[in-house]
Amino acid sequence: MKTSVLRWGAGLVVGVAAAAQAQEGARLYAERCSVCHDAALERAPPRETLASLTPERVLEALERGSMITMAVGLSADQRRLVSEFVAGEPLADASSALPPAAALCAADAPPLKLQGPTWSGWGADLANTRFRSAEAAGLRAADVPRLALKWAFAFPHEIRVYGHPALAGGRLFTGTESGNVYSLDASTGCVHWVRNVGAGVRTAVSVAEIETPEGRHSAAFFGDAAGFMHAVDADTGRPLWKVRVDDFPLATLTGSPVFYQGRLYVPVSSHEENAAASPDYECCRFRGSLVALDAATGAFVWKTYTVDVPHPTRKSAGGVQLWGPSGAPIWSSPAVDPARNAIYVTTGNNYSEPATDLSDAFVALDLDTGRILWSRQMTSSDVYTVACRLPDRTNCTEQSGPDFDFGASPILVSLPAGGGRALIAGQKSGVVHAVDPDQDGRIRWQVRIGRGGSLGGIQWGSAADAANVYVALSDLGRVPVANTGATEADPAVGGGMFALRLADGKRLWYTPPAGCPAARARCSPAQLAAVTALEGVVFSGSLDGHLRAYSTEDGSVIWDFDTVREYDSVDGVPGHGGSLDGPGPVVGGGMVFVNSGYPNAGGTPGNVLLAFSVDGK
Repeated sequence: MKTSVLRWGAGLVVGVAAAAQAQEGARLYAERCSVCHDAALERAPPRETLASLTPERVLEALERGSMITMAVGLSADQRRLVSEFVAGEPLADASSALPPAAALCAADAPPLKLQGPTWSGWGADLANTRFRSAEAAGLRAADVPRLALKWAFAFPHEIRVYGHPALAGGRLFTGTESGNVYSLDASTGCVHWVRNVGAGVRTAVSVAEIETPEGRHSAAFFGDAAGFMHAVDADTGRPLWKVRVDDFPLATLTGSPVFYQGRLYVPVSSHEENAAASPDYECCRFRGSLVALDAATGAFVWKTYTVDVPHPTRKSAGGVQLWGPSGAPIWSSPAVDPARNAIYVTTGNNYSEPATDLSDAFVALDLDTGRILWSRQMTSSDVYTVACRLPDRTNCTEQSGPDFDFGASPILVSLPAGGGRALIAGQKSGVVHAVDPDQDGRIRWQVRIGRGGSLGGIQWGSAADAANVYVALSDLGRVPVANTGATEADPAVGGGMFALRLADGKRLWYTPPAGCPAARARCSPAQLAAVTALEGVVFSGSLDGHLRAYSTEDGSVIWDFDTVREYDSVDGVPGHGGSLDGPGPVVGGGMVFVNSGYPNAGGTPGNVLLAFSVDGK
């Protein structure tokens, strides 16, 4: 039977005693909720009132209502535990359910063949351009105004849809925060298989043919939040291998792996920047790295760190040992340069002193050995952790950095008229940089398009065609939430779309943000999501929930779809759209695929993957 459903959803951890679940629910309530509800602050119902609600009502508030900001960092299981603790009774259906038969692909579906339209990995090609020709996209610019929703797939128990889809062999591959990885039919949205891997998957999936000791496989590769790389049979979801690429407890994989000539190149980042919020934490010892693996077996080929081994530096005021140097994670997907046998990454900030030269930088490495060929730092002395924006700044340096690291991947382009080549990436500083990969990263041009900030500037990345680079601006604004230390997005600040000439960075056009509807809650015009381009058109999603298509000629909006609505999903799960953040649209086979739902940064939750085609056919 070709359809293989291995697990559906993200139910409560099996085998945990009810008493232990209640204890964990109480702990989470004390940590996240009690400061307002137990103190009876204005507009915060007291605990006694909450106890009169059903657990379903509490869960609704946590996932789609007034408590989203407080719950955005909780997993699906944790939100359910809090709901049951507050209401004092179990949810009516706290377990996962298999999909209905109607959601499954036919049992006699043909086996996967890696042919036809493809978008593998983050950038669609080795250069990370996020560009598709009209032929590869199956779409012309004239077709885009006729795009209509063809199907919607709703992920159960999710409020944030952060896995970047991949398209290969007529199937979509994508992961979820609950650790479920799906293979869907690109034309209909039916389920070929789903597998839970035990940790959230936000990287794009890379799909390729490999030769293993067991034979030849179409393999799907992805990384998870616990720092493991996975290879599964792309046709069935059967595991091929699983390898942890970094043994640091807080290591994670956010940047998507790149497959090239039998190897996987895996960028490594971490959650340690957030852990430093605790004054008792020994900050900081994580080191960013790039890892090369044998794609057939998962065996290490080489690993190159972005900082030296940390050593004890000083004691904090509370007597806690501090360490350094640290940080310089690699948040995004590398670009491969076969011509120079090189691979390029962009890096994040340091977490602790001393500051290093490879933070906030472009870095080039040798494909064969991992040897660093050159680097070009864009912001020096950027030492920053979450503690720098908290009342207790124990784990923040006296002169905290601006948090201007790179979240965007480098894009490798050839300049028009034989003008050489460039690596281009936008930074959280609000500056777009172009450096010369053939001249040890010499700066070609730099253009400021925004003011920058921790969630400002350029976040997830841009797209480039043969002439221009297309850049979406975040510059998210924040407003405080009454009676808490939390903030939400400013509905009047942020956003905008830019076209810059590859040759010299000259601004060709700018399209201002549309602005938030007055009645829409948790709205921002900021454009954090990755950009996608095809011939004549560039797509950009916004925290306001809209996916817009801009003409590459003048920046005019030629198509606009508001994803914030309810959907009748093809899998029968209640579907609703929200903010667009993180991954950008994937284009191929005459269709456009995009995730909707992202409550972080004050956005709107959602749980759908949307598929568009011309006239919805």
